[in-house]
Amino acid sequence: MSKLYFTSGVLFVFALLVIYKLLTIQFMQGERYKGLAMERTTKAVKIPANRGNVYSVGGSLLATSVPKYDIRIDLVAPSNKNYEAFIEPLCDSLANFHNTSSAELKRKLRLARENKNRYLLLARNLDYSEYLQFRNFPLLDLGAFKGGLIVEQTTKRDYPMGSIAQRLIGYERFDDQGNVTRVGIDGAFGAKYLRGKDGQRRKQKIGKGQWKPIEDYNQVEPQDGYDVYTTIDVNIQDIAHHALLEQLEKYKADHGTVVVMETKTGEIRAISNLGRNKSGLYYERLNYAVGESHEPGSTFKLMALAVALEDKVIDTTSLVDTKKGVLSFYGKKVKDSKKGGYGVVSIAKAFEVSSNTGIVKAIHSAYKNNPEKFVDGLYRMSLQDSLGLPLIGEGKSIIPDPRIKNGRWSGIALQWMAYGYGVSFTPLQTLTFYNAIANNGVMVRPKFLREIKAIDTSIEVFETQVINPQICSKETVSKLQALLKNVVEKEHGTGHGLYSSDFSMAGKTGTCQKDYVNKEQLNYISSFSGYFPADDPKYSCIVVIHEPDKSVGYYGADVSGPVFKKIAQKIYTDSPLVDEVNDINQKAEPVESDYDQYYAIAQKYITIMPNLRGMSAMDAIAILENMGLKVQIKGSGTVSKQSIKSGQKIKSNTTVTLVLS
Repeated sequence: MSKLYFTSGVLFVFALLVIYKLLTIQFMQGERYKGLAMERTTKAVKIPANRGNVYSVGGSLLATSVPKYDIRIDLVAPSNKNYEAFIEPLCDSLANFHNTSSAELKRKLRLARENKNRYLLLARNLDYSEYLQFRNFPLLDLGAFKGGLIVEQTTKRDYPMGSIAQRLIGYERFDDQGNVTRVGIDGAFGAKYLRGKDGQRRKQKIGKGQWKPIEDYNQVEPQDGYDVYTTIDVNIQDIAHHALLEQLEKYKADHGTVVVMETKTGEIRAISNLGRNKSGLYYERLNYAVGESHEPGSTFKLMALAVALEDKVIDTTSLVDTKKGVLSFYGKKVKDSKKGGYGVVSIAKAFEVSSNTGIVKAIHSAYKNNPEKFVDGLYRMSLQDSLGLPLIGEGKSIIPDPRIKNGRWSGIALQWMAYGYGVSFTPLQTLTFYNAIANNGVMVRPKFLREIKAIDTSIEVFETQVINPQICSKETVSKLQALLKNVVEKEHGTGHGLYSSDFSMAGKTGTCQKDYVNKEQLNYISSFSGYFPADDPKYSCIVVIHEPDKSVGYYGADVSGPVFKKIAQKIYTDSPLVDEVNDINQKAEPVESDYDQYYAIAQKYITIMPNLRGMSAMDAIAILENMGLKVQIKGSGTVSKQSIKSGQKIKSNTTVTLVLS
């Protein structure tokens, strides 16, 4: 009995401990365990906000966020009464939408209800109108609790213009680990303007790793991002894109870029970057205009002459001997494209025909004893600085400097720099300099955005920013403008093939050898940079094409120049001519005198009576009163008789009676 009492006592104490633990869990630690249970069975799910829209300068939509909807049903939620009443019409509606069998859908839904499926997919990736259509289907129109409706919203970025300018507008790029990076405007301004604020929605775990919304509304509604208005003109963008694409295909080039900039403001009207894939098709592969720094070749000659002219060590009329087209420095040769060279020519002509030996000899003679002065001249024109663009991945400019350790300086650095080798710029950096020449020496920063808006409310306006108020003197700018104009207009200019008598252009061709392993793999970079019209520039433009097929052609005038001309010609023909009158109220004495004489004669003028029969009364009265006649009306309707016959001479202020019927 003692053993029995002991065992019973132990069990009794154990029972008391169990009861104590239960009471402790229920009343003292209940909230904690409820919280843990909620954490494991419910969670707050982020609802991504719609990114703001991206617009062109004319208001055309370039990028927008489109909501997409997945519709599911919780087949445990509806009561038997509601389920039996609406399952058949629901299946009929679904069958019409999916163009399938209603009986098969009914069988599928009944089986899912028997299996207590609380997350059955009905439709995926619906647009907003389709989503509204689903919400009105029988049973689903009862909502989440009575009808079992589950709506899951996602957002998809859509580009109405397709791939045109997509590198600038921006898109999502995923790496091997699934991390996302946004490029272009979407990446540069996404966090600050476009992204918006995410919302939240509570979901409940229903087994098998599935989660369903608890309510059919959001606990925190997402706030859409701001809208971004760019400087892109869709018409100019379309022109630039297709002109570049046509030339890339013709010359079977590896890749190319074209940029069109408004001269005064620096606003980028078009930017196209096309690269070839393995199938030979071209697409927006990389933002070459912003990110690819390379040797500019002969387009740099303008910068070299700008320094020399500003330092007054040469003039455009200075003579230079091209030495039969070959110069040698430390065993390295500089050659002209024309065999035998050009003889003794002026600096102006050396530039127009793009004589390498002529420009190199002029710069060598002027700066061989003080190359630092030449480099300082380039610095003075802000060529060593990046443009400070908001876009990610701007390429760096490279200018050799003898004063900097490991500054890429060598015995032939000065000579090679003179005709565009050893230095490096992105196409947009080169264009910014040419645009400054077109803008009478004022260098402005390229601008991609005009304004940020929240619906109709302006959040931020982007003004034109000046990088350098005067890169060189007005005198030097004027000489450089004349040189660029002559490249196209003079018969011997390298760009003369682009000349048109209908509209004017100014610019410089460039042909640069690209890095190569051996002579069999020698490739070229063909470029053309300039502006139009030549006398009052409105736009500047650069075209750079890499690795054209040498068997077809590789000179800048042949490969890149025609792209420039097509863009300039199309923009010119599409632009209306505008003539402004300063003061419409200003009177000219000769005009006033002639008018007074005419008016005096007109008062005595005898006119011819018109035939008014069949006209409405309103039209007949207007005609006669404009002729200075008086009108009497009898009756209503149209004119059947007139007191003065048609063709009869009549003086002003005469009364004419019209009979209407």
